[in-house]
Amino acid sequence: MPPFHLHPVVLATLVILAILHVWVTRERHRRWRALTGWFIVAAVVLWPVGDLAASVSLSVATLQRLVIMLGVAPLFISSTSTAQLVAITRSPVVDAVTRQLAHPALALVVVTLVGTLTLSTPVVDAGATSTPARALTLAAVLGCGLVLWIPALGVMPGAKRLSPVGRAAFIFVSSLVVTSLSIVWIFARHSLYPGLHDQQALLHMTPLFDQQLAGFVAKIGSYLPMWAVAFTIFSRADESGVAVEESPLHWADVERQLLRVDRQRARARRRGTSSKGMA
Repeated sequence: MPPFHLHPVVLATLVILAILHVWVTRERHRRWRALTGWFIVAAVVLWPVGDLAASVSLSVATLQRLVIMLGVAPLFISSTSTAQLVAITRSPVVDAVTRQLAHPALALVVVTLVGTLTLSTPVVDAGATSTPARALTLAAVLGCGLVLWIPALGVMPGAKRLSPVGRAAFIFVSSLVVTSLSIVWIFARHSLYPGLHDQQALLHMTPLFDQQLAGFVAKIGSYLPMWAVAFTIFSRADESGVAVEESPLHWADVERQLLRVDRQRARARRRGTSSKGMA
């Protein structure tokens, strides 16, 4: 076990962010989800898990990222009400970005690329020696998780919502690409992360075994929870009598489409006025 380190700056930052998040959340059940999410974040970024993930163990770092991506991200999304999502995404730029990220194919590409990058050798080694680099990496992991769960939960206003069977299929496929480096870790003949050290002294395992263990942690840690969620989404829709092949439509989607139409008309009028002025 690494020596105890309080990390006061990190702890203070987490407390402030948690207070702000709970304060802007209205419903009681959503506040509990937000608070639970921040407690989980604190558990995996502070001593001892955070210290082990930072500079000692790849398997612990993999577990840390899976917890943030698969546990914290959906809690944060579900802690945000539809009205808040409408307000957050109302800006034309934010609306355009979130609309694209809600597309399953693009979401899979982003999750694969960003998830792989956060566990690449240069990024892990940089995080082992730099707190800012480590914080940016974990922020990217959280963002990656948000992108993953936006199509899976189908909550983004104005974005195409997948049917229950589509959401279940998306989650199943996502579980396969989230762990893109796991095969490399399992079959590598030597350790790929020189920035990680003291595995033998602190965890009683060699760096190579820790790396191989990380591969299995990535596989099991993504397959089991994501397949369980996919099955739950499909079975609940079937039990409630909802057509599992149909995409639901919500009033927030209708409002957002009307707002987009108004924006298109306004741009067309401005272009027409500009053309007349030039003539």
